[in-house]
Amino acid sequence: MSTSSNNGYLIIFRGTSWYQGLSPEQMQQVANNWMAWFNRLKDEGKCAGGNPLEREGKIVSGPNRVVSDGPVAESKETIGGYFLLTVRSMEEAVAIAQQCPGLPYGIRVEVRPIAPQCPMVDELESKAQLASV
Repeated sequence: MSTSSNNGYLIIFRGTSWYQGLSPEQMQQVANNWMAWFNRLKDEGKCAGGNPLEREGKIVSGPNRVVSDGPVAESKETIGGYFLLTVRSMEEAVAIAQQCPGLPYGIRVEVRPIAPQCPMVDELESKAQLASV
């Protein structure tokens, strides 16, 4: 897949229990490695920013905009944080994701290109063009 994105890529870190079974010293070492990785990417101009996410938040859903606690604590796929990458190819974004210090500890990294606009806009424009033919 050679997806090119002028808008960058988001890498999303899934999993928040990577530290279970590690000693405090091991946890600190992984955290230090993670920050060194992040700072190197920023210094190289490949990362515009990123942050960990708090473990708790709210979920808004449905036509009645129901608010509930979330994310679900049992979820193994909880999003723990993200980086906004400023690279131009999926290959480069994936190569960066493969360097994640959390991978050996169960973290999964999702790589997504950032779209220039909502894909629904493109779909609606296509349908409008077909209707006018």
